[in-house]
Amino acid sequence: MKIIVDVMGGDNCPGAAVRGVCMAAAQWHATYIMVGDRRQIEQSAAEAGLDIRRFDIVHTESYMTMEDDPLSVVRAKGDSSMAVGLRMLAEGKGDAFVSSGNTGALFTGATLIVRKVKGILRAGIGTVLPFQNPVLLLDTGANVTVTPENLEQFGAMGSAYMRKMYGIARPRVGLLNNGTEACKGTELQQAAYRLLSENEEINFVGNVEAGTAPFDVCDVLVADGFTGNIYLKSVEGVGKFLLKRVKGVFMSSTPAKLAALALKKPLYEMKKEYDPSERGGAPILGISKPVIKAHGSSDDRAIMNAIRQAMDYKRSEAIYDLADSAHAFAERKRAEREKQRTED
Repeated sequence: MKIIVDVMGGDNCPGAAVRGVCMAAAQWHATYIMVGDRRQIEQSAAEAGLDIRRFDIVHTESYMTMEDDPLSVVRAKGDSSMAVGLRMLAEGKGDAFVSSGNTGALFTGATLIVRKVKGILRAGIGTVLPFQNPVLLLDTGANVTVTPENLEQFGAMGSAYMRKMYGIARPRVGLLNNGTEACKGTELQQAAYRLLSENEEINFVGNVEAGTAPFDVCDVLVADGFTGNIYLKSVEGVGKFLLKRVKGVFMSSTPAKLAALALKKPLYEMKKEYDPSERGGAPILGISKPVIKAHGSSDDRAIMNAIRQAMDYKRSEAIYDLADSAHAFAERKRAEREKQRTED
């Protein structure tokens, strides 16, 4: 397997990405291709005392910043590390691509360079949340504005992903909303509710409120990218806050420190469960080849886990299931249009 990594895009790059690739290589056999400025890559490796001679380096002098216009990945910065890596993936020179760079640019590049699965209306970023049971939140930032049909297809895509990756035979799909009643939300949510309810291939369980989503009420949580991103950041922020508070409590006195020592293992497991770096990244679902978006502030461990996720996604062949789902969705919509024309 060949993993292409854009080592230039994130807040802590290239250092974190170079170290992350080395950490991944120490655990999983694969061919790793680092795309970026060779001089900076070699300097980062030297500073960390790492031997990177076994890795392929594709040199680029340009890279996408967080402030760049997303479209520049296929225009002014078509020679950037992100654009070059995506073209390599599209041309079959690698099996998966990982980047912690500009989200909009990565989504745009994945859509225009690697291309969507046939039948997919909009690709979306799917993030698995560490709730009582794993919950796939789709979309978490790619599509600020969507149509009801987009949300319906997110439900179908998310179901296909959770079936393949988590072995859930009939994933429960919920629509993130401000109440459980069918009349809740804006016109978008109300229309999406109707479509999801009518789609027999989706196990729709209705509207799901933000506060109940963690408690085993659904396996896929559908939202537009704006709402989904805010919810994701809120979950991450509250998790960090609570972990900090728990640490403060256990460090507040000698008896508390002794209690922390006794609970060291479960506390470590809890911290690990809610640490975004353990999650690694999020797949852009609906793209024809595996593209993983790592958090912009990813450290080396997060990059390592994003690479693991890319490898798991590739091995699972979940993209074929997404393609089958897209085909079924398109056929269903075609039949609905034919029926409507007949009735008219």
